[in-house]
Amino acid sequence: MDDFLSLHASERPLLMPNPWDRGSAVLLASLGFKTLATTSSGFAATLGRLDGQVSRDEALAHASELAEAVDVPVSADLENCFAHDPAGVAETVRLAAASGLAGCSVEDFAGREDDRIYDPGEATERVAAAAEAAHAGPGKFVLTARAENYVHDRRDLADTIARLQSFQEAGADVLFAPGIRELDEIRELVASVDRPVNVLVLPGMPSVSELAEAGVARISVGGAFAFAAFGAAAAAGRELLENGTYGYWETSAAGAGATFEAFNR
Repeated sequence: MDDFLSLHASERPLLMPNPWDRGSAVLLASLGFKTLATTSSGFAATLGRLDGQVSRDEALAHASELAEAVDVPVSADLENCFAHDPAGVAETVRLAAASGLAGCSVEDFAGREDDRIYDPGEATERVAAAAEAAHAGPGKFVLTARAENYVHDRRDLADTIARLQSFQEAGADVLFAPGIRELDEIRELVASVDRPVNVLVLPGMPSVSELAEAGVARISVGGAFAFAAFGAAAAAGRELLENGTYGYWETSAAGAGATFEAFNR
């Protein structure tokens, strides 16, 4: 298996799609992607739940299953590491590092009604604890630190950059601020830090080549692929229920062919 962190050092961004179950992981790896990451929202959907409604044990078991299924590095989306205190964060990262994963993420979204984003000092302490746990073992476990301002209605680039700079100093290997869309803001962010930067691609965002020119090191899709699959299933169900027709077989045939090629190895 390739060293996960070294894959970030390329002229072309590392494309890291987010499978939502074992089959989708095998399928995406078979297409040639060099690394994968779990998606908290996509996995929750497979359980009939919304994002944020999965336990630590469930998330770790899921991520470990995906890592066992493929021969490429897998990083786990572990939300806020299922803990507010640094000790709890560190324990989650230690468990992840022992689960066959190549890395994991920790975010500064608290999810508390009184304070949805951890204050900068608390957020940095949590990243420092996560980094210490991530780097304590013999392997090269990669910690991605996430600043969640933009996906929680806090469009404050200066604060986001300051947080990522603090996370870098606290020991994070990769930095990530999901929700930033504008190329000039992405350029400013990349130029402000000395670690690889991950970007979540969203509708209307710059192309991969434009993000490469801006210095982006890694690109992920979040729950997009999972919900594309759920959307196709919903459309097929509505067609059968409301129209009594079978046009969905065109998409199904393509899916059957792709899975046969991926699984028949």
